[in-house]
Amino acid sequence: MPPERDEIAGLLGSVVVVDTSTPYVYIGTLKEWREHFIVLSDVDVRDCSEGGSGKDLYILEARRNGVQKNRREAVVRKGLVVSVSKVDDVVLF
Repeated sequence: MPPERDEIAGLLGSVVVVDTSTPYVYIGTLKEWREHFIVLSDVDVRDCSEGGSGKDLYILEARRNGVQKNRREAVVRKGLVVSVSKVDDVVLF
């Protein structure tokens, strides 16, 4: 079990935003926290370099309007992850 598992345990089963060091953002249910990967289910994978909305705007839209799932499951390499937070913790303006 990865050492950070205790710190992330409260997020398991929650809908989370996974921000990465790439243009990609993942919003889905945190299913597993593995040694090198995060597994999400019912996921919206979004390349924020396409279109006009940056990551922040996209995340706010998802918070307001709900997650538009385009994957049943996605596996994200933890080395790319900048932050993980519950969608419900995103502050609406």
